[in-house]
Amino acid sequence: MDPVEMSSDEHRAQSGKSAIWKRGLFMLLFLLAFGVAQSLLYLIAVIQFVWLLAADEPNRLLAGLGKSLARWLAETARFLSCAADEKPFPWAPWPSTD
Repeated sequence: MDPVEMSSDEHRAQSGKSAIWKRGLFMLLFLLAFGVAQSLLYLIAVIQFVWLLAADEPNRLLAGLGKSLARWLAETARFLSCAADEKPFPWAPWPSTD
């Protein structure tokens, strides 16, 4: 259909579908990143456990990394479930540990 012949409703519907497909692409990318982040969280947990065995106290740096990673995972889950429209890192700042 010629764009000149398209009604404004049809044009809006077409641009809406385009936005949905664009979000779908971002969702696919974030699903892959989510899986990598989960693996990193597992690794942090194992290292933290070994640290606990050796030092009798948790490693503060690993705990902080785990906390910020958990916040990123939560932000990503909200985006993936369409509970939020804001894209998480790297389109937003990395979550703080505060």
